[in-house]
Amino acid sequence: MSPRGVATPDVRERLFAAAERVVTRDGPGALTSRAVTTEAGCAKGLLHAHFAGLDEFVAELCLDRFARTAAKARELRGLAGQGTVARNLDAVALALFDSGGPAISGLAMTRPAATLRIREALEGGAPGFTAIQEAIAGYLEAERGLGRVPESVDPHTVALAVVGTAHHLLMTSWPGTPDPRPPMKRLVAALVEG
Repeated sequence: MSPRGVATPDVRERLFAAAERVVTRDGPGALTSRAVTTEAGCAKGLLHAHFAGLDEFVAELCLDRFARTAAKARELRGLAGQGTVARNLDAVALALFDSGGPAISGLAMTRPAATLRIREALEGGAPGFTAIQEAIAGYLEAERGLGRVPESVDPHTVALAVVGTAHHLLMTSWPGTPDPRPPMKRLVAALVEG
């Protein structure tokens, strides 16, 4: 436990990671500011010192994880011509399920104020599913230009299918349901390998 009055390094990430563990292990109903700070091993008031409340914290957690996946998706274009197309796409699609993705998505849905804050941020340009979809389409266009994706493959439709399926799996998965990764990998393979 961090002593009171001592700076805690990487506070946001430490709290975010703790929240993911709580929600993944115990479900969305278990998430409280006290559960997060206890899991993080820090002072009880730390969450409220950095966030206006639990709804803001949940929204910022979701937006942070979207931004991480969008950054990973933007790196795809640099992978054109390397590895396999399916493996490269899997890395981005499956990143949505990392760090308790289904549990965190479920958490956001249980908190209307957090959902509204997320929607407003996305409308304001924060990276989300649209940024990921655009990055996937750009990558597939590059791979098609290299002849590694058939001309018959429409990059924008495949990108929509990948992101739409990931979104569906995130919204319909919660602790205790089957792992969403295998169907995601099968979809990616079917779309790019024919």
